[in-house]
Amino acid sequence: MKLAIFSHCTIDEISRNDSLVETAGGPACYCGITAKNMKFDAELHTKAGQDFTFTSVLESKGIFLSKNLISSNPTTRFLLKISGTERELYLKALCDPIEFRNSDADGILISPVFNEVSEETLEQIKEFSDFTLLDPQGYLRRINSDKKVYLEKTPLELSKISAIKTDPDEAFYLTGLKDKESMIALQKKGVKHVLYTNKQDITMLTNDRLYHLQIPTMTIADTTGVGDIFCAAFACAYLKESDPLWALCFAVGAAQAALETRATGLSKVPYGGDIERNAAYLYNLVKFSQV
Repeated sequence: MKLAIFSHCTIDEISRNDSLVETAGGPACYCGITAKNMKFDAELHTKAGQDFTFTSVLESKGIFLSKNLISSNPTTRFLLKISGTERELYLKALCDPIEFRNSDADGILISPVFNEVSEETLEQIKEFSDFTLLDPQGYLRRINSDKKVYLEKTPLELSKISAIKTDPDEAFYLTGLKDKESMIALQKKGVKHVLYTNKQDITMLTNDRLYHLQIPTMTIADTTGVGDIFCAAFACAYLKESDPLWALCFAVGAAQAALETRATGLSKVPYGGDIERNAAYLYNLVKFSQV
C-alpha cells in the first residue's frame, strides 16, 4: 500500500539544554519514514533546496528525493528552542510551494509547515482522494518581525476531510472553541474523525463517540516530529484495517514509542514492531464516552 505526503522537507536547528543540533525534519521526512517502517510505500510531494544535505540519511531509510523535488531556492528552515514539552519556533527560510499532481496512493496526508500547500491545492486533493488526513498547522502559522511563529484564526473548508489532527491551540484557531466543543465543531464542518492531542492526553471523536487514551508519563526529551509520526501511523493503520479505533491505538503507540527513544530528530521514528506492540497493549486501555 502507498501513502502520499504533501509537505516540505525541512532543516531543523534544534536548541535544547544549551546545545544546537541540525537535522532533517518536516512531515515529509517524519511521516515518510514512519510509513516505510509500517511497510507502506511513501510518495513524497515536497520541495527542498540544494542545501538539503540529508538525502543519504533518507535514502538509508528507504526515502528518495527525485531531481524534480529539488529547488534552486533554500530548503525551508526552522529554529526550534525546546524546554521540556514547550517550544518556540522561528522560520529562517521558506522553499517553493507544492503543486497538486495525480497519485495512485491509497491515501493522502497533508501537513504543511508554512502554507506551502495552498488552500486551492487542498481542495484539489480532497476531490481526488478517498482518504485525506489533514494536519492544519501550516495554514494557521504566521510570523512576527523576529520571524517567531505564532498562530492566527484561520477559517478552512474542511468538508471531505477523512481525519484531522489538532492540538488545543490549533482547534481553537480553527473553531473559536475549546476541548470537546471544538471537536464537535470540526466534525460539523465535515471531518469524519477528529483527533485531538493535548500533550499526553489523546481524544478521538468518531460519529457520536469520544475515545480517550493517554501516553504513559515519562521524561520528555525532543518532541519534534512526534505529531507527524502520530499522523502517519494513524493514516497507515486506517488504510490497512478501516478501523478508526485500531488506527488511534497505532497512532498513540507510535507517539509513545518515539518518545521512549529519547532521541533527537529523525532517530526517534519508531520501528513497526514497536508501534504494533504498543498498539495492542493500548487497545485494552481505551475509554469512551458519548457526545
